[in-house]
Amino acid sequence: MTLTVDQVLTRGVAEVLPQKETLAKLMSERKIRLYLGIDPTGAHLTLGHAVQLRKLQQFADLGHDVILLIGNGTVRIGDPTGKDSTRPMLTDEEIKANFEDWKRQASKVLDFDKIRIVYNGDWLDALTYADMVKLLANVTVQQLMERDMFQDRLKAGKPIHGHEIMYPLLQGYDSVAMEVDLELGGTDQTFNMLMGRTLLRQYKQKEKWVLANPIINGTDGRKMSKSYGNYVALDEAPNEMFGKIMSMKDEEMLTYFEIFTEEDLKESETLIKNSPRDAKVKLAKHIVTWLHSDTDAESAYQDFVTKFVKHEVPDEMPEFKLDVDGIEIMPLMTDVTGSAASKSEAKRIIEQGGVTYNGEKITDPFDVVNVWPEGQVLKVGKRKFARIIRA
Repeated sequence: MTLTVDQVLTRGVAEVLPQKETLAKLMSERKIRLYLGIDPTGAHLTLGHAVQLRKLQQFADLGHDVILLIGNGTVRIGDPTGKDSTRPMLTDEEIKANFEDWKRQASKVLDFDKIRIVYNGDWLDALTYADMVKLLANVTVQQLMERDMFQDRLKAGKPIHGHEIMYPLLQGYDSVAMEVDLELGGTDQTFNMLMGRTLLRQYKQKEKWVLANPIINGTDGRKMSKSYGNYVALDEAPNEMFGKIMSMKDEEMLTYFEIFTEEDLKESETLIKNSPRDAKVKLAKHIVTWLHSDTDAESAYQDFVTKFVKHEVPDEMPEFKLDVDGIEIMPLMTDVTGSAASKSEAKRIIEQGGVTYNGEKITDPFDVVNVWPEGQVLKVGKRKFARIIRA
């Protein structure tokens, strides 16, 4: 289903600058040129990345001139966004290999027949000393240092290298080189994207819009991150993908419905309120179908039912009602259910692979598990079972 211009500029969008209405008017008059820039750093792509990729594809489906910009020039610097330390620089060989792996994963979301691939090293590597001085003359050091992560580093006494301060300028120059109408990115890139708007007006007297996509949370309610282990990977097996979506917190579902489906949001909100488990099943089936197939989605659902509802679970077991949405696994074993005599014993059993929660093996002793109203099964060893219910 192809969305309308208004839906593309509204659904799953955090902000359009300077105004959504003027961009919509331009899109109704002609095809616009827009881009999403990525740094090929060998990322394992997740649904968090798919927020921007899906939005990029929507513009391509509307027939606009869509560019995927490979930052082989800027990646040599490394944007410190969200980092408290400097990124290592990459070689050309590493960049090429990383992008091939990135493209393999992204092809689940992007139709590369509708998208142009461009490399910013083509113009950044050609900048002369005079060009760099002219570029620097467009902003003040105070402006470049306004970024939150730089301020945080200064307060913590951590270094900020000169080449990192240059990053927003070089990313902004991409907009000048391509003479775009619009740039897409996450809300963590708004500073850089607005720098491109400033430079394009100064160099070319041309207007540029910025569309910022939200940063989504992972299955545990925290920002989706590989370091938290709360992510859903784009190339994850269907069964694993389905199970992870079923484990997410109820309050995250409406955002996922808005970004990753075309379902009516009022109807989705009602379903989530009245039957959160049914809502998760619907969401999980939709996402697995999108990234795999209908057949895979149905098979993953049946696998989920078999493993987590029917498989090797006794009819009767102790029940524990908790007035929380989530709890760390070790206190659950020791303080709540008594499945382990101490935290050290609980840690040992977990590390030996003897603990599952709703059929999923727990490998991190500090993992936080969800507590659902319909109940989940904690299994410790071969014979200890407990049903955990949200009070």
